[in-house]
Amino acid sequence: MPSTETDVSIPQTLPSDAPARQGFARRSESAITALAVHLARWSIPALRITLGLVFLGFGVLKLFPGASPAEEIVTQTVGALTFGVVEGAAALALTAVVETFIGLTLLTGRWLQAGLVVLAVALVGMMSPVVLFAGELFGDGMTLMGQYVLKDIVFVAAAGVIAAATLGARLTCDAR
Repeated sequence: MPSTETDVSIPQTLPSDAPARQGFARRSESAITALAVHLARWSIPALRITLGLVFLGFGVLKLFPGASPAEEIVTQTVGALTFGVVEGAAALALTAVVETFIGLTLLTGRWLQAGLVVLAVALVGMMSPVVLFAGELFGDGMTLMGQYVLKDIVFVAAAGVIAAATLGARLTCDAR
């Protein structure tokens, strides 16, 4: 009787590109490990330098009347925080000096611990408009000045990472 089944031979082993895939996987792992090592080494110094450039740039702008878009919020905030003792041009000059000092310490690494203490105080001042002037910043939706103030949250996080590294914390790579 004829069989209704079709005789299909199935090879016991299939041709495989497994060695090529394993080589690619090893090279990929190696590249990822090298990238992780590079990032562990350079991320915090890059963060410190870029944050320093931002503070230096913003500080220098405040030295020139009319050059900084933050003049109004700076004078309002410093005036409120000092109960009117430091206002107007003096508030702007004080902020310019503080921000420039912070920027220089972050850029050069000199007096870094002192710069980080000043930065911590400055960050409290920079975030205080969220509480002091919430209506002006977020009254009818978020204003441009509200966005300007809220971006300082990133500065707080960056300063925390830089301070941790300055005080001895290390970013390491266990992928080796």
